[in-house]
Amino acid sequence: MIQYPSRLSLANLPTPITRLERFVVPGVDARIWVKRDELTGTEVCGNKIRKLEFCFAEAREQGCNVVITCGGIQSNHCRATAILGARLGYKVHLILRGEKPQHPDGNLLLDYLSGATIDYIPQAEWKTHIQFAHDLVQRYAGEGAKALFIPTGASDEVGLWGYVAASEELKRDFRNLDMSPDYIVTATGSGGTQAGLVVGNQLFDLQTRIRAFNVCDDAAWFENKIREDVTLWKQRYEIDFDDSALEIETVEGYVGPGYGVAEQPVFELIRDLATAEGLFLDPVYTGKAFYGMVQELKKGDHGSLPGARDVLFIHTGGLFGVFPQQDNFRF
Repeated sequence: MIQYPSRLSLANLPTPITRLERFVVPGVDARIWVKRDELTGTEVCGNKIRKLEFCFAEAREQGCNVVITCGGIQSNHCRATAILGARLGYKVHLILRGEKPQHPDGNLLLDYLSGATIDYIPQAEWKTHIQFAHDLVQRYAGEGAKALFIPTGASDEVGLWGYVAASEELKRDFRNLDMSPDYIVTATGSGGTQAGLVVGNQLFDLQTRIRAFNVCDDAAWFENKIREDVTLWKQRYEIDFDDSALEIETVEGYVGPGYGVAEQPVFELIRDLATAEGLFLDPVYTGKAFYGMVQELKKGDHGSLPGARDVLFIHTGGLFGVFPQQDNFRF
């Protein structure tokens, strides 16, 4: 039995698993199931809250009253951190990549409404954001406050616990539903959800395979990031875990023009799935990953999901990211 560190109860768990009944992929017989992690909350929905249950517990244990984190302007993680900070009584300071928009929309609007302090760093200077965050920690210390820095996506050895715990939940789901998916599919952007699933698959013997579709960077980056985080996780929590057997499979080819920028077929898929099932994806994470999954299923045994009969898609949320890109939908 694994010993979890301190954790706050912030998410509505367990989330349900549903099977898609009306969304049909021509020529594909595989059944598609969805783990509805977009239902972990309303304002704080998606995968980030699972990680932040452990990160905010860490902030509390350290006696912090400020949380600093970073991400893109439409970061789901930053939005979740800002809102949870407001609920828990923390000052939240966000460092966002890009130029300040004239009119905040989507996640950014919720950041402001939640009272977060926001600094913007242009894309060309983004490599300085870690040092910027550390400088902020020191600045708050000089003001008599104590700040915890949570990295992008809460993807580190602390946040990794989020989807280790989710994997234990999946074990119960599979038993209750009498199902055994051949593959679990997720989007991956900062690597934390993927890392937790890869570790959890091995820890709880889920007897499935994890396939992550990257929305930025490349497979080599995720391989290195996950192995680094798992090593730190083992060391920090003194866990005996054989990480030499980790199966880290990142399916490339669906990033499109770049992070946060999707091509028209992704928007068409988002619309089609919403029309058929009332299930909403976003164009940054889940839309690209679901689109990639569908394309790979169409390839059959020549794709990255050979022999798939039952596939479980992790819906990691992101609904608020639809609104800033509404002009890309065609009706």
